[in-house]
Amino acid sequence: MTEILQVQNLVKRYGALAATNNLSMTLRTGELHGVIGPNGAGKTTFIHQLAGEIIPDQGHIFLDGVDITRSPPNERALNGIGRSYQITSVFKDFSVLENVMLAVQAREGSSFRFWSVARDDKKLYEPAHEALRQVQLSHAANRRAGALGYGEMRQLEIAMTLAMHPRVLLLDEPMAGMSQQESARLVDLLSRLKGEYSIVLVEHDMDAVFALADRITVLLYGAAIVCDTPQAIQANQEVKSAYLGDDDDEF
Repeated sequence: MTEILQVQNLVKRYGALAATNNLSMTLRTGELHGVIGPNGAGKTTFIHQLAGEIIPDQGHIFLDGVDITRSPPNERALNGIGRSYQITSVFKDFSVLENVMLAVQAREGSSFRFWSVARDDKKLYEPAHEALRQVQLSHAANRRAGALGYGEMRQLEIAMTLAMHPRVLLLDEPMAGMSQQESARLVDLLSRLKGEYSIVLVEHDMDAVFALADRITVLLYGAAIVCDTPQAIQANQEVKSAYLGDDDDEF
């Protein structure tokens, strides 16, 4: 498989603390790559660097062979890297469909100042509806976004990201705060998106990670101590000793 994202020897220090410690990783085209580790392992700092929100002190990030290490987040988004919360503000008084139309408009480089005109632009409807279809939220297209439940709100955020036409999705604990039923729906959604998109998933829900991931990278003190298949990770004694404990519940 080809590699769409290459991370080489990233280092990010805060004083004496190495939040990212010589970390290397690859993301293959169409792969869902899980990133796991305990609190303080450097997972969020790592994904911030992939998104361009934090610039590493050393190392390189390549997207399709192009060095994007110092590219800003908006440039990365237009080049195909998206986050589930890339657009941080869901307009709660707008409809679900209108929120996704805003993301389509952003992809085309239009200014939100012209939203009063753009919301009537039929060219925005088709891609917005397609994004909602992908996350199985079409039934809520005309509902006020603020009326959505928490799980549906996360689906809307993913739909807004998909409307930006990403090739790489960065998902930082998308199941946090979800009920068991909501998490199950999101696992089903991600299982359908994998293959169509290349996904980096940071998540504490180990059942979800092991069910979804093609490969898993385990972080410890900012460093990647192992990268392997879910089956191999579960059987890895170093991982068990560091995180899983005797009852496999420490994650």
